[in-house]
Amino acid sequence: MDDFPPSGPGFPGEGALLATEAPGDNAPAMTVSDLSMRLKRTVEDAFGFVRVRGEISGWKRAASGHCYLCLKDEKAVIDGVLWKVSAASLPFRPEDGAEVIATGKLTTYPGRSRYQIVIDRMELAGQGALMALLDRRRRALAAEGLFDAARKQRLPFAPRVIGVVTSPTGAVIRDILHRLEDRCPTHVIVWPVQVQGETAAGQVATAIRGFDALRPGGPVPRPDLVIVARGGGSIEDLWAFNEEEVVRAVAGCGIPIISAVGHETDTSLCDFAADVRAPTPTAAAEMAVPVRAELIAQLREVGQRMGRCAMRAAERSAEKLEVCLRHFPARDQLLAPQQQRLDELSERLPRALGTRLGHARGDLGRAAGALRPSLLDATVRRSRERLDGLWRVAQLAHPNRPLERGYARIEDRNGTTLISAAAAADARRLRLIFADGVVDAFVGDSAPVEVPAAPERPRREPRRVTKGSDQPTLL
Repeated sequence: MDDFPPSGPGFPGEGALLATEAPGDNAPAMTVSDLSMRLKRTVEDAFGFVRVRGEISGWKRAASGHCYLCLKDEKAVIDGVLWKVSAASLPFRPEDGAEVIATGKLTTYPGRSRYQIVIDRMELAGQGALMALLDRRRRALAAEGLFDAARKQRLPFAPRVIGVVTSPTGAVIRDILHRLEDRCPTHVIVWPVQVQGETAAGQVATAIRGFDALRPGGPVPRPDLVIVARGGGSIEDLWAFNEEEVVRAVAGCGIPIISAVGHETDTSLCDFAADVRAPTPTAAAEMAVPVRAELIAQLREVGQRMGRCAMRAAERSAEKLEVCLRHFPARDQLLAPQQQRLDELSERLPRALGTRLGHARGDLGRAAGALRPSLLDATVRRSRERLDGLWRVAQLAHPNRPLERGYARIEDRNGTTLISAAAAADARRLRLIFADGVVDAFVGDSAPVEVPAAPERPRREPRRVTKGSDQPTLL
């Protein structure tokens, strides 16, 4: 027997191979898209506004700016989505494990046949959830070493420029400026930011990075110290200084930072990352600069101490000198032999001078006989006669003297005297020097070639010695 169900007029459509629709059928077949859309409208109409409390899981932000997550409790999980506009207005940075209350509406995602909540607003579920989120974030950042003491920088003793990141209209900036003016006037640069609200964390982080990006010598001076300050408030008011963006900007800044967020009992993650935590903004100003009056007093005291030390050193040196002088003999004892010697020499000096003067007079008397004028005249006369004889010999030896007796002197064109026929034949062009002039000549049978005559050298005449001259010359 076949197992197929019966078919026929009494069983319309049951077990049939092909689906059929009778006219007036109240249950026509729907497409999957139609069913999905009817479910979507039904869910959105029934759950157009819901508030769901749960723990965030699988938080992620897409490149488009939309955020996706799951909300879960002990028994169930629901998908959630925050569109870009809603995600940008969140007052905190969501992370896995945070317990929140999400406000929005339910809808379905036909592509996956899943329902999800479209979140318009999301808040932390009470003080406990906020503190739990803060603690988890603190442990995570501490594990990265952002709070390590080795990263801390020492504050400058007397900064010339101080940067302040705070609200420009609050009482905090006035308290800081007033305190700095009282203690030690300093150049202050204020970077105005919002210290509360959705955009506060981004502005504070940008201000810190902006101060760190300044370079020395630029149009805006680079601060030597940065103060991040805000007045007191609840943990929700101070939450911007617990955001990861602010903490990382503080930890990565190359300028020493004082964190002065809230009052003494308030603590933020910015305090852990900063180099120094101040209980109040006023205390931060006191930490930033020394007291000018105290510095002047200290300098005055140090100067007085230096003067007293110098006086004591001089006194001790004088005492040591006095002790040393006691071991030396008296001045009169040291100079007594020399004084006695001086007295002896002073007595002997006149006698020695008289003796020396007598000897000199005797020497002068003996030499006076040899210095008679007649003796000097005879000496001069003999010297002059000897000089006249030498001069006559020089005149006789002069080369031009024979020319007066009819001789001639032969020179070449260079003025060299020729003393042989061979030298004259080699020279060819000759100059014949007579007593009364010069004649050019040419050696050979042919007529001489006209050549410019060499300039005539001046004739040297013997210089005569005249009476009364001190020294005669030969030429």
